Amino acid sequence: MKKLFARFAKDESGATAIEYGLIAAGISVAIVTVVSNIGTSLSTTFGTVDSGLQ
Repeated sequence: MKKLFARFAKDESGATAIEYGLIAAGISVAIVTVVSNIGTSLSTTFGTVDSGLQ
């Protein structure tokens, strides 16, 4: 049982997977924020163009 626990404590593959998951989540949040801001900006621009054409 001690050997199993020692091997489990030394195994870092799970920690690495969690770190990659956190990095992916952070990148996803950044992408959603940027796309949302661009969408708002484009909506304003198209609204201005629409008003100018009428």
